Amino acid sequence: MSGESSNGNRHECVTLCDYPQKTRTALKQILVILPAYNEEISIGSMVHLTRSYADKVIVVDDGSLDRTADVARKAGAEVIIHEVNLGKGRALKTGFETALTLGADIIVTMDSDGQHNPAEIPKLVAPIVEGEAEMVNGSRYLYGMEKNTPAYRRIGQTILDGVTNLNSGLRITDSQSGFRAFAASTIEKFRFNAQGMAIESEMLKDAGNAGLRIKEVGIGVRYDVDCSTKRPVSHGLEVLLAVLKDMVLKKHV
Repeated sequence: MSGESSNGNRHECVTLCDYPQKTRTALKQILVILPAYNEEISIGSMVHLTRSYADKVIVVDDGSLDRTADVARKAGAEVIIHEVNLGKGRALKTGFETALTLGADIIVTMDSDGQHNPAEIPKLVAPIVEGEAEMVNGSRYLYGMEKNTPAYRRIGQTILDGVTNLNSGLRITDSQSGFRAFAASTIEKFRFNAQGMAIESEMLKDAGNAGLRIKEVGIGVRYDVDCSTKRPVSHGLEVLLAVLKDMVLKKHV
């Protein structure tokens, strides 16, 4: 993947060598969580590339029916298997809990389908290392949306960002990003209740409620990795309904 973001802004390719020795030493333990469901095609390369920027890579195989777990293990990941599909929220909860037992200081979450660039991990964790944030959101839209982004995606993203920000009290430009970094001490702030893709919005709500210091950094993204029109639309409706339900429940608490 090139160092150019989807909106045409070029981000510098960042490696661990770009950071001063003092900063790299201060990183201590960076663990990356890759929740995966039937990702045997991409998971091996994702684990291999990610290991260059992390101390350990944890793959949570969420009930896959293919060889995701075997491929991830051979690529060098710590693999945790859910015997049945429990959803991304539970997969992330398992990943966070495992990361803590392995001594993580900073936890990074990434999607396992190849849309995120592991070389951007140092850029994501830097605000936490430097004491500027406890959570960092990788934003595809920090500098605005690309003009040739499909209309359904622009509209859907705008709606989801709006309701998520209203529910969380935050001002986030990419509420559905799966590429994030967390200080390991923040795990107790998150519910991990959302069973589907609404977990991204739920975590922002929890972070806002907890008063976590949050920063966004621009990231690149690939949309040519098994994406379809149906998937974003169904995903958007699922998230919207979940956020609205959360807002209704909030009013009755």
